[in-house]
Amino acid sequence: MDVPLWFTLLVVGALGIKLIRPPWWLVAVLLLGGFLLADSLLAPVIEAAVSE
Repeated sequence: MDVPLWFTLLVVGALGIKLIRPPWWLVAVLLLGGFLLADSLLAPVIEAAVSE
């Protein structure tokens, strides 16, 4: 069964928010930080570290 990555992340994120109940500002900071890092000069370094 092939599940799209976006759907998996959505389900894991929803369960994490429901079970752990982090503050909403922390969720927003992590999402914005990840979005900004993905388009930065550090993106190749992060991709190399994660893919190994």
